[in-house]
Amino acid sequence: MRRLSLPSRRQLLATGAVCALTLGATVALSTASASAATGCAVTYTTNSWTGGFTASVTIRNLGDPVSDWTLGFSFPDPGQRVVQGWSATYSQSGSAVTARSVGYNGSLGTGASTTIGFNGSWTGSNPSPTSFTLNGTVCTGGTTNPTTPPPPTTPPPTTPPPTTPPPTTPPPGGQTPVAINGQLRVCGANLCNQHGRPIQLRGMSSHGIQWFPQCSKDQALDALATDWRADLYRVAMYVQEDGYETDPAGFTARVNDLVDKTTARGMYALIDFHTLTPGDPMFNLERAKTFFAAVSARHANKNNVIYEITNEPNGVSWSTIKNYAEQVIPVIRANDPDAVVIVGTRAWSSLGVSEGGNATEVINNPVNASNVMYAFHFYAASHRDNYRAELERAAARLPMFVTEFGTVSYTGDGAADLASSAAWVDLMDRLKISYANWTFSDKAEGSAALRPGTCNGTQFAGTSVLTESGTFMRNRIRTPDNF
Repeated sequence: MRRLSLPSRRQLLATGAVCALTLGATVALSTASASAATGCAVTYTTNSWTGGFTASVTIRNLGDPVSDWTLGFSFPDPGQRVVQGWSATYSQSGSAVTARSVGYNGSLGTGASTTIGFNGSWTGSNPSPTSFTLNGTVCTGGTTNPTTPPPPTTPPPTTPPPTTPPPTTPPPGGQTPVAINGQLRVCGANLCNQHGRPIQLRGMSSHGIQWFPQCSKDQALDALATDWRADLYRVAMYVQEDGYETDPAGFTARVNDLVDKTTARGMYALIDFHTLTPGDPMFNLERAKTFFAAVSARHANKNNVIYEITNEPNGVSWSTIKNYAEQVIPVIRANDPDAVVIVGTRAWSSLGVSEGGNATEVINNPVNASNVMYAFHFYAASHRDNYRAELERAAARLPMFVTEFGTVSYTGDGAADLASSAAWVDLMDRLKISYANWTFSDKAEGSAALRPGTCNGTQFAGTSVLTESGTFMRNRIRTPDNF
């Protein structure tokens, strides 16, 4: 848990409006290598809120197979802009937008379709485009029923959440988050599931497992999975402060046990190498290599394990953090080549904001590895507008994961600032940024979700055992996922 500080701005709230446009035509498709037979269809659907929108674009090939594709269209209003996209590479010049296929969705057989999407902004109005080109040929002509578009091979992203959480319902058919989403991967600036769909995971972080082991017993994890309907559990293993360095084998075994228990409940397990003091991750480089070699070998066959390799670097440059990451990640990849890895950022994982920096250093010099995301931490009572603005700016270019945040001040204590917390969670929901709240523990401090003494008993479900922070987080986490 970090110790930061600072300012305040009001978060824009969203209201949903939906429109759909479907265009179909008999046209000539071409690739770099050959011409395809005629036929394509495009379905464009948007969900708008004040100043922004999410667009889902389904492309269906009605002709011969193509090996890659380029989709072009123009926004009707000059105030419309693409802000953040997925499942394609986007560029915009004036009102003209170009989306190019990426490796996994470039090939479209006859009758095959794929869905891409993007978040956009608008300042005047937000009408839908009325013309598309596919590989340079205009798609015009008849339309298909917008209520029954052709089935996409890559499911579309979910719409921005309403500002008022919808009624809670259990997962469909009793399916768990892992059963629905499977092996995760990074696609563009998003975390995507096994179907290539951008998703958001919502869950809780443990406190230091050396201090609050009772708060992760079976009844506690049962409540987190079934009553809270959480998607993930972060296992916070401190390295110093009576942590891993005192008993490497013992702490490795504890982490493995908690990952197994989390797996049995269908949640994603986030293994946190919790470094804080000293702030230089290189101090723990050899310990990190030893630890991650062990846990990645142990869990290599699981599809629900995410690795957070350094919690809160501070007092060091981004180049130092990047150097550390590029030495630790290959250790994990040697055993688990597919897992998502999260790298801490400068200044207590604030993207440098708490030391006067910003995300530009990471954007211009990212970690040289695939399936990598970047950590951002905040405490809602201390970190407000400039932190929110920097996270939103970064999320348009970088895959971000809020691996730790609190509803209180940077000390981890004090009263819950529910207004700022709601603004933060609304922002993360809108941008589909996954998060873990600090903490699922009964420590006598404001950030703890459970009332003091709760972990000595067996009752964890319901609100009677929760603090103000815990009640707020349970309400936000258990709203229905839309995977």
